[in-house]
Amino acid sequence: MAGSQGRPADDAGRELSVHELIDGPTEILSPADLAAARAPDPSAHDLSLAATHDLSGVDTAPTHDLSAHQPAASPAIRARVELPRMPATGALYRRALRTALPGGGGGRRMAAPPVVELTVAGVTVDRTHLAGYDRVCGFRLTDRLPATYPHVMGFPLALRLMTAPEFPVPLTGVVHVGNRIAVHRPIDADESLDFTAYAENLRPHDRGRQIDVVLVGSVGGEEVWRGVSTYLGKERTPGGGARHDHGDRPAPPAASAHWRVDPRVGTDYARVSGDHNPIHTSRLGARLLGFSRPIAHGMWSKARCLAALENRLPDAYTVEVAFKLPVPLPTTVAFSTTPAWEFALHDARTGRPHLVGAIR
Repeated sequence: MAGSQGRPADDAGRELSVHELIDGPTEILSPADLAAARAPDPSAHDLSLAATHDLSGVDTAPTHDLSAHQPAASPAIRARVELPRMPATGALYRRALRTALPGGGGGRRMAAPPVVELTVAGVTVDRTHLAGYDRVCGFRLTDRLPATYPHVMGFPLALRLMTAPEFPVPLTGVVHVGNRIAVHRPIDADESLDFTAYAENLRPHDRGRQIDVVLVGSVGGEEVWRGVSTYLGKERTPGGGARHDHGDRPAPPAASAHWRVDPRVGTDYARVSGDHNPIHTSRLGARLLGFSRPIAHGMWSKARCLAALENRLPDAYTVEVAFKLPVPLPTTVAFSTTPAWEFALHDARTGRPHLVGAIR
């Protein structure tokens, strides 16, 4: 979640750059809003990793053999924390908001990713939910999972990791700047998946720090799916992270399709993904976070592009995207693709980029 400074409230037609996304909200929450957010949630538990489990006695053996997929400079072996079920995302979002408020206990963040991996075993597919996801994103109704669907299945586990006190980048103000998914083989809806989530590759950026959150899906001990989401957390940096001049941006490729993105895309995708960030679902919520109107989820944009290529995708592939300017709701976007398996999403009127991606 993030916002921008100094933008007129009635500037509804203007797209927002990534730099504007990370400048912070333009409006201040009312005292009533602050009090409500600080109030303890009687249904919530202490969500810190230390409170959930005593890590000193945890088996540090990896859940699966991840060595083949680790960077060469991998840190110490991660402790494994097995959760009995997927966490409830509502409580996690409330905790993130309370931590971000003055006096909420956010404090100074760690200088390295937590040396821990969270796991949940035996996650099954709800076929009704899968059908709803397919409809919202434009996929055909089949028994094969779209490449982006395991991301939705395992997202609560990744969110649990990102809202832990040990996580070095606060969830509020974070920007999802990229996502890479590797599909090792087709996954059928009747298969149950074991998910593992961990963070790695914390690195500096001219606007703060970036970190990768890795989500791995396995069946019977075999890795069948891997997603890596790159997040940017804003921080004050020397030089202030000067903005780049995009005046020489190349013209967008010729469009192969135009899609009208209706306002309900935000609420529909929130329903099937569990990501109820008000920046996507409410004009008032978007304004409180610095936007004049809601914006589409980045992962909806990626899923919609893959749905357009669905009948051409191989059984195993890697698809990587970079999220550029957000997609305001409503709007019309232009989708383009090339014979080299590159694709892009642009504003149909101005040509400004929303997403660029490639399949390998």
